[in-house]
Amino acid sequence: MFPSTCPCDPAAKAWIERRLHWLADEFDDHAFNGRRLVLPTADFFPDRYDGSPETVASLWERVCGYMDVEPDRVTLELISEAGKLWLVNGAGQYLPSAAGTYEQDDDACTIRLDKGDLDHPMALVATMAHELAHARLLGEYRASQDEYDNELLTDLTVVFFGLGLFLANTPRNWDCDYHKWPGTDWNRPEYMTPPMFGYALAHLAWFRGERHPRWMRHLHSNARPDFKQAVRFLFETGDSTFRPKRTARA
Repeated sequence: MFPSTCPCDPAAKAWIERRLHWLADEFDDHAFNGRRLVLPTADFFPDRYDGSPETVASLWERVCGYMDVEPDRVTLELISEAGKLWLVNGAGQYLPSAAGTYEQDDDACTIRLDKGDLDHPMALVATMAHELAHARLLGEYRASQDEYDNELLTDLTVVFFGLGLFLANTPRNWDCDYHKWPGTDWNRPEYMTPPMFGYALAHLAWFRGERHPRWMRHLHSNARPDFKQAVRFLFETGDSTFRPKRTARA
């Protein structure tokens, strides 16, 4: 039998554990100490959705609630990106534009979402949650946009607040967006990768004593292998520096 291994490289593993500690110091109520995990079900999203401005607004308010952001605090704008310019890098790879953007002017925050994504509500939830995580971090002056892990930390914050399944199913990392983890030769992505999501989410299953959590069925098939590997690794080795203060089942 092969020994259990973490799906992440050592630098990414250490970063996830360190930033989970940091987030636990910043926020009292989160998915790692008993907050409910948000699932793509009618229990969490009971409202009708058809992509109209009214139903987008209802979805927005619900996601704001899950991220603990007052909807009035952030201005939501829907923009058309139909004429956007697609650039390529030196390897000839496309550099995709973001599905959403966050802008802050003093204490005023604006989030812009691409109208082209309105036909995909669960991917839209992922984008909304990611941009609202910016509001929790940058808008509340907990973190700086200049930090090397700004987008990575934003992704992890979504996991922390219980909406990680949505981002894990629509990862934003691209092959062209790699640098190096500080002080290492390991590649560092701009956004969290499937192995990183798998490892972060596996902590939830580990803390709750769930080797086969019911919510795993909501992970897309391409996201499950890393999650399963990470769950096995944590249950068999316990090799993580991050521990919760309180746990409860979702």
